[in-house]
Amino acid sequence: MNIHLPVASDPRLSAEVSNAPYPLIFATISGAHLYGFPSADSDFDLRGVHVLPQSVLLSLEPKDDTVEKETKKDGFELDLVTHDAKKFFLLMLKKNGYVLEQLYSPLVVHSTPEHEELKEIGKNCITRFHSHHYLGFSESQWRLFNGEERPRVKPLLYVFRVLLTGIYLMETGKIEANLVELNKQFKLAYIDELIDRKLNGAEKAYLNNEDLSPYEREYQRLRADLENAGEKSSLPDSPSAKSQLNDLLLRIRIKYGDN
Repeated sequence: MNIHLPVASDPRLSAEVSNAPYPLIFATISGAHLYGFPSADSDFDLRGVHVLPQSVLLSLEPKDDTVEKETKKDGFELDLVTHDAKKFFLLMLKKNGYVLEQLYSPLVVHSTPEHEELKEIGKNCITRFHSHHYLGFSESQWRLFNGEERPRVKPLLYVFRVLLTGIYLMETGKIEANLVELNKQFKLAYIDELIDRKLNGAEKAYLNNEDLSPYEREYQRLRADLENAGEKSSLPDSPSAKSQLNDLLLRIRIKYGDN
């Protein structure tokens, strides 16, 4: 993949993982670094799965099914979000493409044998109804882009990234979140131009005094393509991985939880 893979070995990321309050099944990089268009000042979006101990799970007030932490130090900014294994597995059984992108991110900061097993199980969680996730996400990103007084390149790239990821998933059954890689298949000239502007400009690069109607036409065209791809997809209607996930969850609780 045409991604800056060495970024995942940044010792500052490993340090954040080492300081996580609970054992981690995996931690991967998401956001602009995964999508293929990070700016020099882009922060790191670290996502993953943790395992709560039994002392927390069995308490009267269970907590920390989601752990969030922000780090800002010497120009280094990181947003760490992890879910307890049960919560993450339940999200996998829904039409949630976001958690699948985290699971299959090639930018791996921390991994375990259970992470590899989970990636195999995750193949049985992908359905044609994941198209609804990407349609909804693209709509919210388009509203964000279209509602700005001075439209920025970043949200527009998110719009097209989401739509192309969804179409590719419906056609191949594979998760691909990197826009550079996706455009090798779709070959849309304006994508390369927008990425170039994002990479070589400031984080909030603007589309100044430009006719935005071509982008709106492409947005509508790709939405229609995604809807059509979802209808024609040979992917199953529902996931078939519930029993596998349940088995893995029980083994994880025994291995990583306290007694």
